[in-house]
Amino acid sequence: MRIWSSISWFREEVFDSHAARMEEHEKVLIDPTLEGKTREELGLKPFTCTEIRSSVMGIPISITKEVIARTIRRTTERSFEEGLDTKTSPFNDVVNMTMFNST
Repeated sequence: MRIWSSISWFREEVFDSHAARMEEHEKVLIDPTLEGKTREELGLKPFTCTEIRSSVMGIPISITKEVIARTIRRTTERSFEEGLDTKTSPFNDVVNMTMFNST
């Protein structure tokens, strides 16, 4: 899923397991002899977790739940809801569903 901002040079994409499968599928469509190969054999970066991919001045940036957890000084095993005012934050459900598939 690509998200375009109002600034023409800035873009980011959420790269999840579905996007990883689509990336593999595109490679096989281009060259059918690659059918059944691993991501590394296809020349693709290994998929380890859902991440936000972007670039700043041509430098690739990857934001994962570990980066977010480290930034807000939380562990990755639990919900980020701890320490947030749940009555006023509309982002709790979105963050927890996106990163943890839970409420």
